[in-house]
Amino acid sequence: MAFRFRPVEGSFYDLFSQSAQHLVVGSGLLAEMLADGADREDVARRMRDAEHAADETTHAIVRQVNSTFVTPFDREDIYGLASGLDDVMDEMDEAVDLILLYEVKALPPELSQQVDVLQRCAEVTAAAMPRLRTMKDLSEYWIEINRLENAGDKNHRRTLANLFSGSYKTIEVLKLKDIVEALERAIDAFETVANRVETIAVKES
Repeated sequence: MAFRFRPVEGSFYDLFSQSAQHLVVGSGLLAEMLADGADREDVARRMRDAEHAADETTHAIVRQVNSTFVTPFDREDIYGLASGLDDVMDEMDEAVDLILLYEVKALPPELSQQVDVLQRCAEVTAAAMPRLRTMKDLSEYWIEINRLENAGDKNHRRTLANLFSGSYKTIEVLKLKDIVEALERAIDAFETVANRVETIAVKES
């Protein structure tokens, strides 16, 4: 059996955990954006700040890869995982921005259910990232993310059916569909992250 040297320096793991925590913050702001009476300008401003903080963490991961001779796992996988986590934040930021810019007054109730899925995905992902250190007990993470993604898909279809039911004016349908699709992409991005973690775990086992 080949011996694989693994550096004990743990900044990569800390940065991935930090990146996932940004997603918890972002999904919370997204939920706040949907709340009745929300100060949308303020929420959008805080979301932009959170997205910038997430970008800084992503850049820190890339700098760390570029300055580290021996990485804890393949460089390609580190880049891919960092990029995947960043993609989730970008999609949530887009959804918040669209709600603000489109000045949507009435949001379909299904959007709150979709944001609930996103919040759960963020919590599960944040809980999983520290386990990259040992590569143990990660299967329950990607299984749960897959379950949540399936639930998100079903809710996405119900949301679209509601949008095209005739209850909304055409211009509202166009606006809402953009928001709905951004939420769907965010959930899909969470699954992409989980798939990347599964690939890493298989390689390292």
